[in-house]
Amino acid sequence: MPEIAAEELTGQTERHLVPCWSGGLVHRQALGPLQQLREMARAAGFELAIASSFRSYERQLLIWRQKVAGERQLISAAGAVLDPSQLTDALKLEAILRWSALPGLSRHHWGTDFDVYDAAAVNANYRLQLTEAEYGSHGPFAAFSRWLGERIARGECGGFFRPYDRDRGGVAPEPWHISYRPVADTYAAGLDFQLFERLLQSGDWPLSAEIGCRAEEIFQRYVLNGQ
Repeated sequence: MPEIAAEELTGQTERHLVPCWSGGLVHRQALGPLQQLREMARAAGFELAIASSFRSYERQLLIWRQKVAGERQLISAAGAVLDPSQLTDALKLEAILRWSALPGLSRHHWGTDFDVYDAAAVNANYRLQLTEAEYGSHGPFAAFSRWLGERIARGECGGFFRPYDRDRGGVAPEPWHISYRPVADTYAAGLDFQLFERLLQSGDWPLSAEIGCRAEEIFQRYVLNGQ
């Protein structure tokens, strides 16, 4: 693939995307492999559904603003709900970074990454949480998660992998998050500290003063760690 333009890396264009059966948008080169993975899952008794695919810069920025304002829940590393009024800016930043990428730096901007679950395991009224408990041994998606992990481990997942398969000291493990490596690796290679600095200097990021004090650490722990 040619060099990726900054607006594609940061979720500020949709020119690289096509519609998916889920109603969302995906990278044009990921759609076919994603459909094949869906068929493999169906043959194994699962209904692979997509909770999130492409997410724009504006959408990621809204998520951040809502979390900073206390309009969305903040979750600790252990999964407990936090009271934002009791947190310093530093602690609030840590809580958000654990679960949400900074605007412009989310893998979901690329259309190569997807939050998936087994729609056959729950009824139509089920309120999806995307928590480790749902994918753990007693969760509704345990069998699907185990099947997916086994396929990935054997290299039989059509190029998909879990970028957040374990805790590397930054982003929390996300067993629901899969990425189409043949394309995503090219996008990941385009993330550098200069891009991070340009986004920080745009003035868009909530808690930008706190981020600026720890810019290099945050870039290493939450952007590069797990790519």
